Amino acid sequence: MDLVSSLPDELLCHIVSFLPTKNAVLTSVLSKRWLNVWKPVTNLDIDDSVFLHPEAGKRYREDIQESFIRFVDSVLAMRGQSPIKSFSLKCVTVVHPDAVHRWICNVLQRGVSDLDLHTSFSVENLYALPEEMFFSSTLAKLKLRNQSYLYWDKSSLPMLKSLDIGSASIIFSGKFEEIIPSFPVLEELRIGNTAWDELDVTVSSASLRKLSLDCSGCRGFVNPRSVSFDTPNLVSLEYYDLVAEDYPLVNMGKLLEARICLMITDDQVKRVREPNNDLLEADDEVLKFGNVVKLFSGIKNVQKLTLPSDSLVVLSLCTESMPVFSNLKFLGVWSVESRGWQAVPALLRNCSHLETITMEGLVHSVTDRCEDTCPCIVQGDKGRSLRSCPVNRLEIRGFLGTKKEMAMIKHFLAYFPCLKRLDVFTEHILPMQIRNPQVYRRMKEMFKVYNTVVTTGCRRVAVSSSGE
Repeated sequence: MDLVSSLPDELLCHIVSFLPTKNAVLTSVLSKRWLNVWKPVTNLDIDDSVFLHPEAGKRYREDIQESFIRFVDSVLAMRGQSPIKSFSLKCVTVVHPDAVHRWICNVLQRGVSDLDLHTSFSVENLYALPEEMFFSSTLAKLKLRNQSYLYWDKSSLPMLKSLDIGSASIIFSGKFEEIIPSFPVLEELRIGNTAWDELDVTVSSASLRKLSLDCSGCRGFVNPRSVSFDTPNLVSLEYYDLVAEDYPLVNMGKLLEARICLMITDDQVKRVREPNNDLLEADDEVLKFGNVVKLFSGIKNVQKLTLPSDSLVVLSLCTESMPVFSNLKFLGVWSVESRGWQAVPALLRNCSHLETITMEGLVHSVTDRCEDTCPCIVQGDKGRSLRSCPVNRLEIRGFLGTKKEMAMIKHFLAYFPCLKRLDVFTEHILPMQIRNPQVYRRMKEMFKVYNTVVTTGCRRVAVSSSGE
């Protein structure tokens, strides 16, 4: 007898529990000793891509699909009525929804607490999740991935702590504030591609600690009237949405990190940049976008903040009322050529303890309000907002090696007084202008020159491709 087979049943069962279910079942052919080792396993991991051998093109054969269904049925049947703690099902081939429905109901009846479903069905087989799943008294963690529309009706999940929903689109039967109370102990919530039926949304939960909410692309570019957050214990927020006309309630005093992506159309960007807002119609929603200051004032205690380019455009409406981020240590900024940097100077001036800045790209639209953050506009008081910023590390990603980028980096090196480290990352595939090894080497040498001649205190400059 080998050393592994001589281990106690409980230990063998624990080892087998880390294997995909197909491999765990296959251990039963090793010897009589292994015949029933897998059966007490309480974690089932079933992946049709493992069973159907997609690399051999077998997944489209009807007999193979039927064999897969029989395999799952037999695995559940052979375990009798023993409990199941975790059930992970990846089924993206053409399996009839009745089979999937049967499997989900089976594990729900056995008190499953961790349910991970990744499913896909043909258009003819529209599938509704079992009602039992929405009223489970044991589910603590639920993850749903569906490659078609997902409809969420009323529910009551008193033990649920983690809910992760990713789908082509999610449609809720009622208002979001009416659904959240059905998860009284929920701590983590991730929802992608949400479709709201109303334009006034409230997220309210005293237990929620992590929230990722993606409302992008589901409203048909109709801006919501109001969005409120009553989440006093939230520590992490990812929020993607069109800009709301108002943020009447933002209760997130314990928030530590946030990624805020407030999308805005090109036409709205043009109207935001109008030198005289009196030219806009009285009912233009752009006039109300300034209320976004309420959202940022509500998250002013964050230590880590990431703002894509659209968010910077919206935030430019609040330069005179910019909140003070006294705890902010990390700032991430995305930059694109069609969006401006009007908000950056005021933002940097209001971050008194900032340590690190990460910039995704250095190109941006030049406006008359870039002020002194960049060398785009020649001003007498150059670099004022940079000189007041205590940042000691600057990281630049997506570097293309253009003269404009080099001028921007030189400007940063010259005016950030506390800068100690600069890291510059190119793309995984180097851009054409710096793909030549000699050009790349000269660029590194150029940074060394900047390091010794231009900077006032910078100690390290590093250039590398992403992933190094």
